[in-house]
Amino acid sequence: MEWLFLMLAGISEVFGVLFLNKLSRSKKWWDGLLLLVTFTFSFLLLSKSMETITMGTAYAVWTGIGTVGGALVGILFYGESKDVKRLFCIGVILASVIGLKLIS
Repeated sequence: MEWLFLMLAGISEVFGVLFLNKLSRSKKWWDGLLLLVTFTFSFLLLSKSMETITMGTAYAVWTGIGTVGGALVGILFYGESKDVKRLFCIGVILASVIGLKLIS
């Protein structure tokens, strides 16, 4: 169950970054509210997962999900670079997150 909490925390972080980007572009109050809600939810789930998953592993997986998710959102919705080297590096981060799950 703790890994599910950690995955949901990472996904919530991706949404938080998305709303941070939207807030920086639009300055609409509801984007700020959604930013606060998603990051609060993310931190609560991260905290819950760290009751059984070690701090280093939980934090690395959480930031990895956020990094990969944020990069993919940028590529898919904001026209960011799809350079092969960039995609390779994103893949390495994803592989590392999966590796941490498998050895934990």
